[in-house]
Amino acid sequence: MMVRVLFLSLCIPIIGLAQQERRLKIRTIAFYNVENLFDIENDSLTFDDDRTPEGKDGWTEERYLQKVTNISKVLSEIGSRTSQTSPDIIGLCEVENKKVLEDLVNHPNLQYKNYGIVHFDSPDERGIDVALIYKKNVFLPTSSISHRLLLQNEEGERDYTRDQLVVAGLLDQEQIHFIVNHWPSRSGGEARSKPNRLAAAKLNKRIVDSILKSDSSAKIIGMGDLNDDPIDDSLKKVLKTKGKKQDIEGQELYNPMEKLYKKGVGSLAYRDKWNLFDQIYFTANLLEKKGKSYYFWKAGVFTPPYLFSKKGKYKGYPFRTYAGGSYTGGYSDHFPVFLFLIKEVP
Repeated sequence: MMVRVLFLSLCIPIIGLAQQERRLKIRTIAFYNVENLFDIENDSLTFDDDRTPEGKDGWTEERYLQKVTNISKVLSEIGSRTSQTSPDIIGLCEVENKKVLEDLVNHPNLQYKNYGIVHFDSPDERGIDVALIYKKNVFLPTSSISHRLLLQNEEGERDYTRDQLVVAGLLDQEQIHFIVNHWPSRSGGEARSKPNRLAAAKLNKRIVDSILKSDSSAKIIGMGDLNDDPIDDSLKKVLKTKGKKQDIEGQELYNPMEKLYKKGVGSLAYRDKWNLFDQIYFTANLLEKKGKSYYFWKAGVFTPPYLFSKKGKYKGYPFRTYAGGSYTGGYSDHFPVFLFLIKEVP
């Protein structure tokens, strides 16, 4: 989307100018945990029985179609006040299969945007996956691979979870790598489940290091529901993300969500405490304003009024599809997150 943006003097590297008009191209990168986007079919290979018409949730065709409508509406609006359009790249988690993704991108809210899909089936026990959708006229995927996270439970048995999806491609002819994550949950308690998220972070670090080993100047954007906050060990000690630009050395990872978290911004709430589990982080070279390349502008959490519960026990929380075991017809128990990449154009 081409827009004219008026930057104040602090954004201009030319001393003495009060303001200057610049013509910019903006691309929006977003991530959304869509909270159990299941079809109504019973998959005999996964534990999806609750999300069927006969299951505990009474997951009917009508409810499924309403869910698709709700999620497609949100996706169509993330960042649109600035970009005047829907996101160009969207990472998703808690999608059951490719069918639900096809229903999503073909919904009237998104159909004319011409989104493509990158998806692999993961071994997660509930059958939920991560995926990437992208505007075909903006991004051209050149490679994609799904990395398996191998975990064991306390009995030494395989603990099946989500893969980490890596998609490389050309964003307006500029090579960028995207990693979509959904790290293990805090089920059983934060401390007890922490080793699983540390293992997920280590896999993510290996992926990043492998890409940089092949190309030391590679631009990498990671995103996902990490089930940890920006200050937790998985981010700070394993991925070694930095929340202050001046602290970054070489190709370390910058996490703009850390600053938001320290301001009290969250993407989900539990027992009246806000967490910012949904994050987007990237290699330091996306902070550099070089020639005709994209660079980071700003990040945020998408929180329009309709995404909040208006009443009841969960008033002020994200308006989810089910609350307290009852169908409420909402959107998700998470808010989406996003960032803007910009570059000057002639």
